[in-house]
Amino acid sequence: MIGVIFVCLGNICRSPMAEAVFADLVEKAGLRQHFRIDSAGTAGYHVGEAPHPGTRRILRQHNIAYQGRARQFHRHDFDRFDYIIALDDANLSDLEWMGGGGKHRRKIHRLLDFARHTDRRDVPDPYYTGDFEGVYRLVLDGCRGLLEHIRAEHNL
Repeated sequence: MIGVIFVCLGNICRSPMAEAVFADLVEKAGLRQHFRIDSAGTAGYHVGEAPHPGTRRILRQHNIAYQGRARQFHRHDFDRFDYIIALDDANLSDLEWMGGGGKHRRKIHRLLDFARHTDRRDVPDPYYTGDFEGVYRLVLDGCRGLLEHIRAEHNL
């Protein structure tokens, strides 16, 4: 199985949205049996909480199911996942620091590096901006590109 985990700061806005969007794309492509998909936060502020109401609202509007709860990223996740997807540069730096560089560095990517329709590098945190729809559009673009990349890399 191909392990993909999305990582933001608190795991209540961006990363659960990306997890749900990516899982939806994978399901629609008929590839669910090939993937293990999760999300986590670099900080433990919201462990156990449901996603932010704005994230839940946007997912419902786009008919995407999600039932996850926030959790913190742990070092053992480096061994459990093949693609560790950061939502912004701060998350990327935190993950690189946690992984100590080395063998795990090749697994860490920024979501928008896979996006096709934006020059942005970071997905802004809607916890502060309130722009959940704009974040959804960026996440969808990045998730589509990521799935395309993984399909090519794994001949799916």
